[in-house]
Amino acid sequence: MKTVYDIQQLLKQFGTIIYIGDRVADLELMETELKELYHSQLIETREFQTGLLILRHEIQFQKEKSKIGE
Repeated sequence: MKTVYDIQQLLKQFGTIIYIGDRVADLELMETELKELYHSQLIETREFQTGLLILRHEIQFQKEKSKIGE
């Protein structure tokens, strides 16, 4: 797993498709879903940690990008 797209594909395997229209909200909801999968022991620790790192990095990037645009 290397990209947000990879995380979307993982979530899709479990029947979860996320699209709200707000990129940061989408990413935060993906993070919540990833945590639920991990706590339900449906994904491995490594997948969870990698996914969380990718999502948090992208959330930070999107927030900084929106500050620049203001």
